Amino acid sequence: MKENKDKEYIDESVGTMADVEAVMKKYDRESNVRIWEGLPRTIIHYLMAAFAIYCIIDAIFLTTLQEVRYSVFMGMIVLLGFLTFPVKKGVERVNHMPWYDIIIMVVGAGAYFFYAANAMTVIRMSARIMADPLFMVVGAVGILALVELCRRCVGLPILCVAGALVIYTLASGIGVTQLIRTLFYTANGIFSTPVGVCVKYIVIFIIFGAFLERTGVADFFIRFANTAVGRFTGGPAKVAVVASALEGMASGSSVANTVGSGSITIPMMKKMGYRPEFAAAVEAAASTGGQIMPPIMGAAAFLMAEFTGIPYGQIAVMAILPAVLYFTGIFIAVHLEAKRSGMQGIPREHLPKVKDLLKELYLLLPLIALIYLVGTNTFTMAYSATLSILVAMVVGVIHNIVPHFTATTDGGEEEEAGQKPALSFRWILDAFENGARSSITVVVACGIAGIISGCITVTGLASILLGAIVSLSHGIVMIALVLTMLCCIVLGMGVPTTANYCIMAGVCAPILIALGVEPVAAHFFVFYFGIVADITPPVALAAYAGSAIAKSDPMRTGLVATKLAIAAFVVPYVFALNPAMLFVNVTSVFEVCQICVTALLGIFGIAAALNGYLGRPLSILTRIILAAAGLCMVVPGTITDMIGLVVLVLVVVYEYGMKRKSQIAKA
Repeated sequence: MKENKDKEYIDESVGTMADVEAVMKKYDRESNVRIWEGLPRTIIHYLMAAFAIYCIIDAIFLTTLQEVRYSVFMGMIVLLGFLTFPVKKGVERVNHMPWYDIIIMVVGAGAYFFYAANAMTVIRMSARIMADPLFMVVGAVGILALVELCRRCVGLPILCVAGALVIYTLASGIGVTQLIRTLFYTANGIFSTPVGVCVKYIVIFIIFGAFLERTGVADFFIRFANTAVGRFTGGPAKVAVVASALEGMASGSSVANTVGSGSITIPMMKKMGYRPEFAAAVEAAASTGGQIMPPIMGAAAFLMAEFTGIPYGQIAVMAILPAVLYFTGIFIAVHLEAKRSGMQGIPREHLPKVKDLLKELYLLLPLIALIYLVGTNTFTMAYSATLSILVAMVVGVIHNIVPHFTATTDGGEEEEAGQKPALSFRWILDAFENGARSSITVVVACGIAGIISGCITVTGLASILLGAIVSLSHGIVMIALVLTMLCCIVLGMGVPTTANYCIMAGVCAPILIALGVEPVAAHFFVFYFGIVADITPPVALAAYAGSAIAKSDPMRTGLVATKLAIAAFVVPYVFALNPAMLFVNVTSVFEVCQICVTALLGIFGIAAALNGYLGRPLSILTRIILAAAGLCMVVPGTITDMIGLVVLVLVVVYEYGMKRKSQIAKA
């Protein structure tokens, strides 16, 4: 069978699947699952697929009482969650589930189904339900089951936050029964906005992402990135940036992104001469940026739409310019590092051919359909996602059929039947199953975020934090932004994207809004800084996953990734101080262009200062001047922009002039 030359080059440095799985199991709890074979595997496979189909039907057609729908949904999540995730990491026995897990699963899921069956009673009794021991015991069991499932599939960081808030709530004088009622039987706890948005939108979009993955679009993005930027200076690193930006449009996990594309791009970068820490950091920073790339944005866009009341389509549009600036910042840093190290691009003969990619442009149809349907506002988001899933099914079928007509031997004859890709519709059920499995972690994290939100609401903690930050900042917005940034990074460490944003939206965003920051800008601000926690030491999960593939030092990788992602620390201040970047309160097109251009030049100056190279190595004084010039252009204002621009131009002209003079002297 004829080997594709470019594919051979790209894949030759890839580690074994076992290595990739080991990394995922170490850094991504979602990958630590029970091992089911034979009949049990088949049963669970169909249960998962049935749950995914049920979620689509629920979001589009069901009009049952909200309390019933949400509690049934959570009961199914608990049931499937305990069937999927074992009590601890490690090698699981095949087809084995301990008796205590079975009890926790049945009792935990039963608590939610009990609530569904007695929803009207709960509504009628209202606060009087606290006097009924049965309902209190059921509520406590439901909460504890969710907490245990969260420990298994999400991790301890978010539980530490939730636990501290529960203790604070009880210490504030809130009784145990009142807390159970708030967290389990009202819309201020588990069944608050995060879980509601999961039922309405998020799970369906996760299923859409699973179908998109099955169509082979991820491999297409990597090959497209190779074709677009692979031949330039530092090609492999630029491929990682472009591919991660494209993959991030429909993905929802920084760690999964890092491992998925990093298993290809990191070995490529190392082979071209990049330091292991730098190679891992590039992939981690770029993959983390996938969480801020429209249209999916790690599912946080849907939550932001719910919290702010702004339509999802507008949220996605607002996110475009900041995301472009983020990836441009990484691209600039990569280019400067490549120039300093003398890196070359990938030889043209090893790159995918444009004509081969053009033949597979149909793989983009599901994404195009989604963007179009959501943009027209003709259909609900759930319905738009469902139609896009149907498009993905058609594309997947085409992608399976095409090899039957194109696969040939070197002699031009058709391949033997045994070597052809099998034309099967089993992948559709597999996609439903993968979508359901991926949604478990997100929903559980959102449920715990609801608990956190409930504790904040019942204690009035948000008002207390507001008073503290206003007092510390003396009402100065910039100081308040810095304090909020630190709060977001600390609270966001080790917490999944969706739950992360839910916490930030409930705790930090109201503080900025109260200080005069535009509401949507405040929400974007806390979202960005919650995300960068994935690459900010000491709990930089995406960076650590990349370091495991690159076999580099995890802490150094995290520090390099933080430096590369400097745009993520700069851009939020720009749109917080001047929301025109988000197309809010825009007075003219010129204003938007000015903000984007000056922010981009500012990021260039800061990146060059951090990298220490601009045509030649920079002195400490020059780096400080460059950083100051960059910061001047980042701060909105014509005067600061002009000062920064003049200084930046002078430094660039001087450095390249001195480089030219040195070259002439050597000649």
